[in-house]
Amino acid sequence: MGNSTYTHRILDTANMLKDNNLYPFFRAIEASDGTTITHDGIDMVMIGSNNYLGLTHHPYVQEAAIKAIEKFGTGCTGSRFLNGNLTIHEELEEKLARYLGHEDAIVFSTGMQTNLGALAALCGPKDCMLFDSENHASMIDASRLALGPTFKWKHNDMESLEEVLASNINRFNRVTIVADGVFSMTGDVLRLPEVVALAEKYGAHIYLDDAHGIGVMGDRGRGTMNHFGVTDKINYNMGTFSKSFASIGGVISGSSEAMDYVRHTARSFMFSASMAPASVATVSACIDLCEKDNSIHEALWGNVDFIQKGFKELGFYTYNSETPIVPVFIGDDLKAMQVTQFLKENGVFATPVISPAVPKGEALIRTSYMASHKREHLEKVLDVFEKAKKALDIPTGHRLH
Repeated sequence: MGNSTYTHRILDTANMLKDNNLYPFFRAIEASDGTTITHDGIDMVMIGSNNYLGLTHHPYVQEAAIKAIEKFGTGCTGSRFLNGNLTIHEELEEKLARYLGHEDAIVFSTGMQTNLGALAALCGPKDCMLFDSENHASMIDASRLALGPTFKWKHNDMESLEEVLASNINRFNRVTIVADGVFSMTGDVLRLPEVVALAEKYGAHIYLDDAHGIGVMGDRGRGTMNHFGVTDKINYNMGTFSKSFASIGGVISGSSEAMDYVRHTARSFMFSASMAPASVATVSACIDLCEKDNSIHEALWGNVDFIQKGFKELGFYTYNSETPIVPVFIGDDLKAMQVTQFLKENGVFATPVISPAVPKGEALIRTSYMASHKREHLEKVLDVFEKAKKALDIPTGHRLH
C-alpha cells in the first residue's frame, strides 16, 4: 500500500515543521526529576507538565508504589468486574470519597475512560447534557457515546447557560450540566456557584470534570466544588490522577446509588483492565501527603503568585489565570512554534497550543507550575521569556480578535 493513502494536510504541516526544526510534539525526555528534564541532551526547566504538586519523585510516593508492586505485582491482568479487583482499589475508593466529600467513588484506569464510561452511563436516550463550549475532548467523545443529545452553552456565560436550560428542561427526563472545574488550556475557573444556582432553579444535575482542580483547588486539594463550598450540590465529580496525583487513572464520585449504577453499567469500567497496583498506591500516598502536609500547597500557590506577577511585569497577556495553568498569549500559530523552539534552546520546556485547539489567531504557550519548582527555576523562565519577547516580537499585554 502506497504512502499516498495517508496524505493529509495535518501530515503535510507536521512534515513542514520537522523540516524547519519547529516540530514541538512527541519530544523524547531522556531524564527527569519532575521540575527539570533532559531532552536532546539539553537540561531544561519543565513548565509543560501537569505535575502540579510535584509528587512524581517524592520519596514517600515512590516507596508506596514499590511496596504495592512487591505485594501485588506489576498488573491486575483483568477488569475490576471479574478478576482484577484488589483490596487497595476498594481502599482507595473509600479514601477518595472521604477526601472529596461524597458518599462513594469509583476509580477507572484513565481519566478519559472515566468520562467515556460515566457520562455514557448517566445519560440515557430520554436525557440530555448541556456542555460548556470549552469542555475537554474526553467529554466531547463521551457525548458521542451517550444515547441522549448534547447542547452547548457559551464558555462560562451564565446567560447562555440559562437560555439553554430554559429551552430544554421540560423536553427531557433529566438534564445534566457538564463542565470543567478548571479549564485545561487557559486555567479559567468555572463560575460554579452560579451554575449551582441555575441547576437548582431549573432542577438540573451537575457533572463536574475537575481533572485540573482536584489536588489543587480547595482545602488541601479537595477540588473546585470544595473551593466554592458547594460539594453537597454537585451530583457527580470527576477527577484524574495523571496530574496532581502523580499517576494515571480517574475517579467519579457522587451518591452511593449513582455510583453503584455506574459501577454496573459503564462499559469503559467493566471492559478495561483495572488500575495497576503501583498506580493505586501512588494516588493513595499523594492524598496522604495532601492531608498531612500543608506546605505543599503553600509552595504551589507561592510559585503561582510569583510567576503570574513576573509575566504581568514583563507585559505578557496570561488570560487572567488564577490557577497553576498560566497561558501566555502569542497569537500566530507559526510564531508559537518559534517561541517554543527558542525556549527549548534556552533551557525551558513548554508546550504550544494552536488551532484548532484554540481559535485561529489565539495561539498560546501553555505553561504550568509545580510546588517543587525552586525560585531560581522560575527566575530562569521569566528571563528566557523576556528574551523571547524581544527576539520574536511577542504581542504585549492584549489578545487579538
